[in-house]
Amino acid sequence: MRNADTQTPTTRTAHSSPWTLFWIFLRLGLTSFGGPAAHLGYFRDEFVKRRRWLDEHTFGDLVALCQFLPGPGSSQVGIAIGRLRGGVAGAVAAWLGFTLPSVLVLVAFAYGFTRLGDATALHLLRGLKIAAVAVVVHAVWSMGRMLCPDRARVTIAALSAIAVILLGAAYGQIASIVTAGITGAVLLKSSTEVPGAPLGMPGTKAGALGCLAAFALLLFGLPAIAASLHSYPLDLFAAFYRVGSLVFGGGHVVLPLLEAVVVPRGWVAANAFMAGYGAAQAVPGPLFSFAAFLGATSTGHPSGMVGALIATVAIFLPSFLLVGAALPLWGELRALAPMRRAMAGINAAVVGILLAALYDPVWISAVHNGRDFALLVVALVLLAWWRVPSWAVVLLTAVLAWWFV
Repeated sequence: MRNADTQTPTTRTAHSSPWTLFWIFLRLGLTSFGGPAAHLGYFRDEFVKRRRWLDEHTFGDLVALCQFLPGPGSSQVGIAIGRLRGGVAGAVAAWLGFTLPSVLVLVAFAYGFTRLGDATALHLLRGLKIAAVAVVVHAVWSMGRMLCPDRARVTIAALSAIAVILLGAAYGQIASIVTAGITGAVLLKSSTEVPGAPLGMPGTKAGALGCLAAFALLLFGLPAIAASLHSYPLDLFAAFYRVGSLVFGGGHVVLPLLEAVVVPRGWVAANAFMAGYGAAQAVPGPLFSFAAFLGATSTGHPSGMVGALIATVAIFLPSFLLVGAALPLWGELRALAPMRRAMAGINAAVVGILLAALYDPVWISAVHNGRDFALLVVALVLLAWWRVPSWAVVLLTAVLAWWFV
């Protein structure tokens, strides 16, 4: 009998209402601790294993595609899934549900209503981080068995992990994906081609080109307009839009770029930035939500809720435009045999990228001693063998850390 993880689920192309997508992603936004790699593990559990909306290869392709794009990789995967299931409204609903919890917590922290410092909260946070390690381990193992079934692709995954560790996330991810794509197209045999998924990509070529044009126009035009009008709200929007457009490597890479934008200009004090950074590490959902804290605590006008809204929309807007441009083009490219071989190599590289993220930052930030490792083993057994839902493992691990660790 085949293991459930090795089965290829049937891809469903049925439409889902924005409201349904919002509630699904809201639950994920409330429970997805551990950073981008863990988020992808939660997404895989929800949409590949549980709901069977995507097959393993199509999910791997979406992850690989979003790794090519600047911006928050896990959020872009969520936006793409929402776009596939519910059109533009579905993409907005998915993003809003996944992002809203972290935005609200960080804005509350900016107003001074949230404090994370007592021993109980720290133990709970430790448990949540350990649960994230278990989710990533399970995802890497399961995706590796499906996407790396031969020696060639296992080697691509291993070399990709080494490249990311040695070169860093930003450069290592890009180098790994490009190299793996070329290697796959040239060297992988036709028997290793990614099977064509019966999943139509939304959008048209004209729409894709329109999204690209809007992306470039906003990127280069907003700073000039803000400077000529001397408008702080427009300057704030332009600054965060530029960061969301140019950062590769995910959430942890965006933090120093944001610091370079807001601290030297006097928009946010250095000590406030570090306090918000600590809070952003403690909440579920995307680290790009840190923009909400910075907008809320900004010294300019508007700040507060309006500033948080401006900064949050600005930093995520490039992702909507880039995903909207990429999906239709990717659907056509994927039909080509060389591109399918390239995607086989790229999917193997994605496994390696997740393996590198499992080590840094997921593992080294969560597992510090034998008790942490014991709790990780419990979480992994519950998740992988007892088939306990990932959200329940997260909550149970947090409680166990509070009681025993």
